[in-house]
Amino acid sequence: MNDGRRAPGRILRSAVLLGVVAFVSPVRSIAAPASLSDGPSFEPASLAAIDAAIDAAILAGRTPGGVLWVGHADADHVRAHGLRAVEPEVETTTLETIYDAASLTKVVVTTTAVLQQVERERLLLDAPVARWLPQFAAEGKGAVTVRHLLTHTSGLRPGLSLQPAWTGRAAALALASAEPLQSVPGARFVYSDINFIVLGELIRAVTAEELDRYAAREIFSPLGMADSGFRPDPARHPRIAPTERVGDALLRGVVHDPTARAMGGVAGHAGLFTTASDLARFCRMILAGGRAPDGRWVLSPESVAEMTRGQTDGADRRGLGWDIDTRFSTPRGSVFPAGRSFGHTGFTGTSLWIDPGSRSFVIFLSSRLHPHGKGDVADLRRAIGTYAAEAVGLRAP
Repeated sequence: MNDGRRAPGRILRSAVLLGVVAFVSPVRSIAAPASLSDGPSFEPASLAAIDAAIDAAILAGRTPGGVLWVGHADADHVRAHGLRAVEPEVETTTLETIYDAASLTKVVVTTTAVLQQVERERLLLDAPVARWLPQFAAEGKGAVTVRHLLTHTSGLRPGLSLQPAWTGRAAALALASAEPLQSVPGARFVYSDINFIVLGELIRAVTAEELDRYAAREIFSPLGMADSGFRPDPARHPRIAPTERVGDALLRGVVHDPTARAMGGVAGHAGLFTTASDLARFCRMILAGGRAPDGRWVLSPESVAEMTRGQTDGADRRGLGWDIDTRFSTPRGSVFPAGRSFGHTGFTGTSLWIDPGSRSFVIFLSSRLHPHGKGDVADLRRAIGTYAAEAVGLRAP
């Protein structure tokens, strides 16, 4: 397995071979893309347009590199672009690169876990969260339900304060429980990490198990997601794309999200590390109505249908955990149908989008914050989504 380490001179030669006429710095170079397979059911010009958009974003310094995975029926188009790391040494992105998934944790882990517990009748979507976490009823939150948390309509603000400094899972839950409501539960959509911090603790309360151990047994293992988990083993660190520097430390294998970091690296809103191939397994499970490749049911078809249907009214449409049509829906692009497709993004530069109607999905993993926290892949996500939809035969209405 190629570990991705390359000398800067080899990076430059690869860029020249691709027709790049200027080499400014390692973060702006393009390494020769690695491809797993191009299935026969893709439109080649649209795939080429995706590659060009990613390479342009790399040259513009919006991300050092990334891994693309477009799935359609049983076919896959997979490419690794650019660099995994520019500090402390240059490393080429490989298909096996592990990324800090950031808020993809919310849908891959926490939403899935909650729906599993609903199926097992340990949780009820429309029951108050305080039924299982009594302390959460403080400050008038007794009417906040599990569904409110999953749809970001709880009335809570976006995040917990980190000042004064605190550490630990118990401290996070205490702070979340002390939060006053900003609006009546169910009244409006406000994307909030606090919702999923509480949901992560809810899983712990009803299973008597830490979220990372639960996810490993109930989600990652049946799906064969061998490189997915929280707090990655140091043996995997060489394959992990670092994020940015915090003080004198370059974060590599340590979660970037500061709240998840304060909680010890395991949280319901962030902390997952994963690869594109692992996420492709997850997406295919969703497209299969909750069934894993080995025939086991990770979720029931009814749970998949419920969590991916519109749960909110108004301008912002959310499912249970999943984004359907909001200002965060950039990975949908301009072609995947609004209302039929769904997905999520992660602050570190990760995203996925799934369209059951065309039996397709698109994953883009990047570490756009590396090394100085200044990258931006919002426009790139939109372009990838548009071209990916066209590549699987969809056209704008």
